[in-house]
Amino acid sequence: MARYDIAILGGRYFDGSKNPSSIANIGIKNGKVLTVTADRMDPAAADKVINAQGLWITPGFIDSHTHYDAELLVSPALSESVRHGVTTVMVGSCSLSMICSDTEDASDIFTRVETVPRERVLPILQRDKYWRTPKQWLSHINNLPLGPNLISLLGHSDLRTGVMGLSRATDLSEQPSEDEMQKMEALLNEAMDLGFLGLSTMRLTWDKVDGDREWSKSLPSTYAHWQEISRLLTHVRRRGGIHQGAPNAAKPLLIFDYIRESLGLIRSSLKTTLISQMDLKGSGYLNFLTRMTSFITNILGGNFRWQVLPTPFTVYADGIDVVFFEEFGAGELALDLKNKVERNNLLKDETYRRDFRKFYGEKLSPRVWQRDFADATVVDCPDPSLVGRNFDEIAKERQVHIVDLFLDLVVEYGKGLRWVTTIGNHRPATLKKLVKSKHSLITFSDAGAHIRNMAFYNLPLRFLKFVHDNEQAGQSFMKLEEAVHKLTGDQADWFGIDAGYIREGNRADLVILDPAAMAQDLESVTWDDMENFDLKRLVNRNPGIVKHAVINGKFAVEDGNLNAELGREPGFGQFLPAAHKNA
Repeated sequence: MARYDIAILGGRYFDGSKNPSSIANIGIKNGKVLTVTADRMDPAAADKVINAQGLWITPGFIDSHTHYDAELLVSPALSESVRHGVTTVMVGSCSLSMICSDTEDASDIFTRVETVPRERVLPILQRDKYWRTPKQWLSHINNLPLGPNLISLLGHSDLRTGVMGLSRATDLSEQPSEDEMQKMEALLNEAMDLGFLGLSTMRLTWDKVDGDREWSKSLPSTYAHWQEISRLLTHVRRRGGIHQGAPNAAKPLLIFDYIRESLGLIRSSLKTTLISQMDLKGSGYLNFLTRMTSFITNILGGNFRWQVLPTPFTVYADGIDVVFFEEFGAGELALDLKNKVERNNLLKDETYRRDFRKFYGEKLSPRVWQRDFADATVVDCPDPSLVGRNFDEIAKERQVHIVDLFLDLVVEYGKGLRWVTTIGNHRPATLKKLVKSKHSLITFSDAGAHIRNMAFYNLPLRFLKFVHDNEQAGQSFMKLEEAVHKLTGDQADWFGIDAGYIREGNRADLVILDPAAMAQDLESVTWDDMENFDLKRLVNRNPGIVKHAVINGKFAVEDGNLNAELGREPGFGQFLPAAHKNA
């Protein structure tokens, strides 16, 4: 019998820490890393030998912000992430899990927010969902042939809806009774007993409910008083868990609630991560304020991390359907209308247009969207003469106000008018400061969501390219070892999970990369199948970078190709429980 199942020879080895990389040989046996050595390893001692000369060997990447909650139920391979070297994914983000609420409620709090069609998600839940507790959900998950490893938060909107029902959970006049609070606390503690990381909450009111019953109400978590959130977080704090939150962009001072909860001067600190720190074109000063927030909070005994997307934040939109239009009244009013005729009548109304133009002209108030249609390019349209041009060029040609031009095109072409804009992380020098900060988590891919917009499935590769390209150009701002650490060991340590390192005795989750293949454009997009959803989704594809990905000692990607058994046979990923203090 061979000593090793897999031998990886002569690659540049990153162990997941900040330690210097080195040339090493790695032997894997029975799903574990048996040997890491600079000494010669006999190829004959292994059943499978990988020549890694000129390649990088890194721990499998951790994607700690996805919305795979629905997809994993029918496509547990989660292959769009695995093909990019991700071996551990987190679900339950943004207050959205699919655990405690009933079938239709679980669908309606998820589908509009994450722009995955309700008509695809609801039938899946109607067929498969029997669980209403974390224990029942985990029992189901443990019987799925997972591709990557799985970690999870419990979503507050899901928890609140499961206990109160969707109607009461989205009614400002209704707050949970004492009995209902105790039920929520019990479910949260059950989840943490099972190894859930903690609680995710939401205060951003843009994210809206789907379906006919409570259409266009904000997510249930936004209706909770802070006292309710704080009471739940008492249990998360006591157990050493995680709070993932999303502040209300329209009320920036509410961030002090999160800061206060995180502080640990006279009590244990609460690990808190917020969505998201970004260098916005429309509010360029905010990145400085967010950096000061994390610095001061941690100086005062907090344990605070901003989630940072390490790449330009580019948004694709179909007509007027884009989430950042929810930040002003005229945009919100249009998005609240499902009926095409009603919406078009609204868009043609002069009073409505006057309101839209007024908002568009306000350049100084805090905002996510830069309010500049000149900075938006048409990428698809029934009129091919418009493709590749920005709205300002077209408006000047037609001698109309740019807002009127946009609304006219939406009325004429609806969702057939497809356009793209970059709203943040456009300045490399500022982005370097954000990603380098010790108060940042390199995450926020949104994998599994926004199928016609963009989820950043290749986020780890984009980050490594950003760091590597600067190093190659003689403008290094952080070491590659530090970059790998931020994608692996740093997150594993902070979340308290068994992942993120390649060391003897560890589970064998690792990636073998070809740095030469990073010369390609990692921001280029294509359409491909969303498996078992009968849909196409917008993705990045980067052939040649990930040569191999190993999960639990098995090839999930081999020679650049996905393993045909991934998502069909067990033995790859597993639920990874977080290490918590006892209740």
